[in-house]
Amino acid sequence: MSWLLDNLLSAFLLPPLSLLVMMAAGLGLRKRWPRPALAVTWLALAMLSLLSMPWVGNTLLASLESFPPQPRSGEAQAIVVLGGGVHRDTPEYGGDTLKSQTLERLRYAARLHRASGLPVLVTGGRPEGGTAEAVLMADALRTDFGIAPRWVESDSKNTAENARLSRNILQPAGIGRILLVTHGWHMPRAAATFEKAGFTVFPAPTMSNAKRPLQLLDLLPAASGLMQSRTALHEWLGLLWYALLGRT
Repeated sequence: MSWLLDNLLSAFLLPPLSLLVMMAAGLGLRKRWPRPALAVTWLALAMLSLLSMPWVGNTLLASLESFPPQPRSGEAQAIVVLGGGVHRDTPEYGGDTLKSQTLERLRYAARLHRASGLPVLVTGGRPEGGTAEAVLMADALRTDFGIAPRWVESDSKNTAENARLSRNILQPAGIGRILLVTHGWHMPRAAATFEKAGFTVFPAPTMSNAKRPLQLLDLLPAASGLMQSRTALHEWLGLLWYALLGRT
């Protein structure tokens, strides 16, 4: 229930729903307060257009990418990979399968494993029901990358639980120094949360947006730009929320 409430709250705070609500409010109040209502409507439309530009979305994501892309792996004892989402009930796979963000993280973790020989822990639960994300991640590592993870943490529902439950698994094994694999824009919150849980974290971010060259089409509104902006704003909101809750 907490996961559902958190996601409902973020949906109303983030675009596009927040901006659509602003537009609806402006249109609904146009007869009583025409000028303020018109200003609110145009402001929402302008913000929606701006946040839909891929250049803006990329810039917002890059603002979160504060860690270098090459991790310091010499002192790490294990690799921890965070899940990035699941597609439910896909007919071509006969059930649940992993979203592209999760596969991107697994691919990089496999590369790090082959370079370092470090054991791998995958972490992710089932907040929406179905098969636990970590179970799907472990299967993908074995089937698609030829790597068997040593640990599977399948009960967590968010980044804070990823950290706490991973700590419960790795601490008895004497492991406290980890290579943490997630997307660059997620790494600030993830690294801080895992450090709060007691780990020494060596960030291993993947799929950086920071060096993407500007193109003309990046200045035109597109669904991809809005998704990037939403992801970045969600992460900034998450950083604030975790700080208020004392999770980082």
